[in-house]
Amino acid sequence: MLYDKYHEKNIRRLIMLEIHKKIVIDENKKPIAVQIPIEEFERLEEVIENYGLAKLMDEVKDDERLSSEDAKKYYQSLKQHVEN
Repeated sequence: MLYDKYHEKNIRRLIMLEIHKKIVIDENKKPIAVQIPIEEFERLEEVIENYGLAKLMDEVKDDERLSSEDAKKYYQSLKQHVEN
């Protein structure tokens, strides 16, 4: 199953990712935020996006597929909807 293989790969990447975090506290010494280097954030973001994409691909694997022509027409209708 595609989702499982993709999911496992990204979880392994996430587990292996060392995160250098700094806790931001308020005047009452209550933690309110976390800072991490942008490179680590981008890697986390990529793992999360890939996980979501793999999950979506798995959810729609049995859905009807569009022909190339129908897909182009559908894309154009979406594009027109967004532009209006």
